[in-house]
Amino acid sequence: MSKPSQSNAVLVAIRTPRVPAEEVDSSLQELTRLVKTLGYHVVGRVTQKRSSDRYAAVLGEGKLAELARWTGGSGKIESAFGRPKNKASAKDEADDSDIEEESDEEADDIIEVAPAPQERAQIVIVDCDLSPSQLKNLERAAGVPVLDRTGVIIEIFSRHARTRAARLQVEIARLNYLAPRLRETGSGSERQGGGVGGKGAGETSLELDKRRIRDRTKELREELAAIGDEHQTRRARREHELTVALVGYTNAGKSSLMRAMTGSEVLVADKLFATLDTTIRPLYPETRPKVLLSDTVGFIKKLPHDLVASFKSTLDEAASASLLLFVVDASDPSFRSQLDVTRKVLGEVGATDVPSLLVLNKRDRLGPEELAALKAEYPDAVLLSTRSKDDLQALRERIMGYFESDMLDEDLRIPFTAQSVVAEIRAKMRVLSEAYDAEGLTIRVRSTPENLAAIKQKLARVPKR
Repeated sequence: MSKPSQSNAVLVAIRTPRVPAEEVDSSLQELTRLVKTLGYHVVGRVTQKRSSDRYAAVLGEGKLAELARWTGGSGKIESAFGRPKNKASAKDEADDSDIEEESDEEADDIIEVAPAPQERAQIVIVDCDLSPSQLKNLERAAGVPVLDRTGVIIEIFSRHARTRAARLQVEIARLNYLAPRLRETGSGSERQGGGVGGKGAGETSLELDKRRIRDRTKELREELAAIGDEHQTRRARREHELTVALVGYTNAGKSSLMRAMTGSEVLVADKLFATLDTTIRPLYPETRPKVLLSDTVGFIKKLPHDLVASFKSTLDEAASASLLLFVVDASDPSFRSQLDVTRKVLGEVGATDVPSLLVLNKRDRLGPEELAALKAEYPDAVLLSTRSKDDLQALRERIMGYFESDMLDEDLRIPFTAQSVVAEIRAKMRVLSEAYDAEGLTIRVRSTPENLAAIKQKLARVPKR
């Protein structure tokens, strides 16, 4: 039998009483896309109704046996009797004190019956966060490595991070995820040599690894803070510029829209979290005044809090924007819940008060009746396809119309002794008309009050003839 070109994965999900079956299925579909982004081939699912996801092995005995059929494991949680426990191991067990004991009355209720496995799975992916002991128990029963949802997302982020800031942010989240999941190697009683003079017990290898993680995390945070100061300085330079931030669910089409609106070579890929770094480009053809467009990291349900916190410096780009474009894939039936996720995450970084515009993307995948229903439901939204030049032009006009609604039209008198100011006017303002006479130029402009005030101050300092 030939070796498969890519590893197979089996997905595991728990449906608790207050969670509808549709939500479980939607989450599993999303997890399938995440797993495929990692390069695994999904060969099966094991799902179960349970009163909680806090049981020692997540699944009941019957479902553990079913999972073992996919992986070739024993299907049983083999206890390691006689294994000595050190202080760190005892603390890990204390951290898992909220794990529930298996109950004989717990019904092994099945959402779906998995078919007889045709292919063997080399990894198990669980659609919830696992405690260290749950992870260990599932690996014992399955006989293969186990990843939870957070582990999958962090792994994807690690592969897609390109800039130094993104790599630092992902590394901090990865270390925070890894620290409680470290395990003792070798004998748990083995310790490093004592301190001064070699007296006294030193650290176990596990304790030493955890201390190294704490020290490394501190170093990364200090480095990230320095980079964050640089980002803040750049944002301060753009304080009086008009900025539009694209925000939304991962794979909603933000990068495609960015590329279409700016004419720039922005990475576009049909993968979750293809973009992790903020990219800033001016609208093209350039407008007067200039408008900057920024593409931000996408969001997802159950996005790990550590990642949200780590990417705060990146998401601050949205909080400081003049206008937010909420981009959604209108062809996805779950886009409304995805929009709620986006708003919730933005609320965590303080971007709730920024003016926004809803963009219903991928309209070319919808029929006439669906389009009419969306127009009725969201009358103020922009329906578009990034493949349509007319749609892109309509969005461009909508953006400029928003900014120009707060602008002022005014005549400026520019003497010949202040011609250096003209270049700045043309760069920052829309020129409506201009007329020359013997003493200089009269130019009618449309501009923000801030830019008008700055230009008038410069004109006031021009020496009179």
